[in-house]
Amino acid sequence: MSRCVIIGGAEIREYDLVRSYFRSDDRYYYCDSGLLHKEALGAPPTLIIGDFDSHPKPDLPVETIVLPCEKDDTDTVYAVREALFRGMNEFLLIGVTGQRLDHTLGNVSILLWLDALDKQALIADDYGEMTVVSRRAALIPDSFAWFSLLNISGTAAGITVRNAKYPLENATIDCEYQYGISNEVLPGKTAEVSVGEGRLLLIKIRK
Repeated sequence: MSRCVIIGGAEIREYDLVRSYFRSDDRYYYCDSGLLHKEALGAPPTLIIGDFDSHPKPDLPVETIVLPCEKDDTDTVYAVREALFRGMNEFLLIGVTGQRLDHTLGNVSILLWLDALDKQALIADDYGEMTVVSRRAALIPDSFAWFSLLNISGTAAGITVRNAKYPLENATIDCEYQYGISNEVLPGKTAEVSVGEGRLLLIKIRK
């Protein structure tokens, strides 16, 4: 099954870096002003979605869904919903963090939504990656300078962190006390994070 790449309108500076995530079978869903990145990314749109309040409606020979400006779903959420309807099981979201904090936090919540549906999802930007750790352990190579574990959904328990400067064993992190910030992978090692109960947001920051 192909992966769905959702492209939002937040700033992207390191286009070469973002392109390094792309795969040959990816399908690209551009959301409104995400179209500003189309030429620099060199990724042909599979689908264009938006209310076009921040970018003119394009005149391209590509399937385009025009949304009303007044709606519950953001353009990005609608794009994910449409991809799920079309049977997509894996997601990469780019151009969805930074600038507007409200949109950034809303887009991070998409990771929780997709995790609840047992779909694989990753947000990548100029600085690092974000994903949810729940059912499957996560690996962090030492090419990342730091990593943080944040609880943004209830309480996470049975947390284990290995091959890191600050290891954990059967730990608990709740939303009120976020002590899992700025850990480091041991040199030459690959850190491993697992969660026995609940889920955590894993943020990996590049060197």
